[in-house]
Amino acid sequence: MNGEVTFWPSGKVVKVKPGTTLLEAARLANLPIKTRCGGKAACFMCKVMVRPGGELQPISDNERRKLSGLDGDQIRLACQAKVEGKVEVDIPLDPLRAAVARQLARQAEENDDLW
Repeated sequence: MNGEVTFWPSGKVVKVKPGTTLLEAARLANLPIKTRCGGKAACFMCKVMVRPGGELQPISDNERRKLSGLDGDQIRLACQAKVEGKVEVDIPLDPLRAAVARQLARQAEENDDLW
């Protein structure tokens, strides 16, 4: 059985072999997921949210320790989470893009209030 990862918000889909990390899958899909440690679960920058029903291999002890309880909320480290089947993943905006998006949303809301 092959794995298939859908990345949101882009909607890009990539087919991968089981055992491929979400970080590797994102790179195959040409999507950036920031990491400073090179995929060694040391920097915590590559956390993503896995949508319910995602087929990943069980979380490793190393990843569980790094997440310190966040794994129950579907948060995983892209460098450690390995694909087993079909999975949908939300990649958070980097902090600068998120700040710009919030500012644009506030401006749009203020403009709506003027009309």
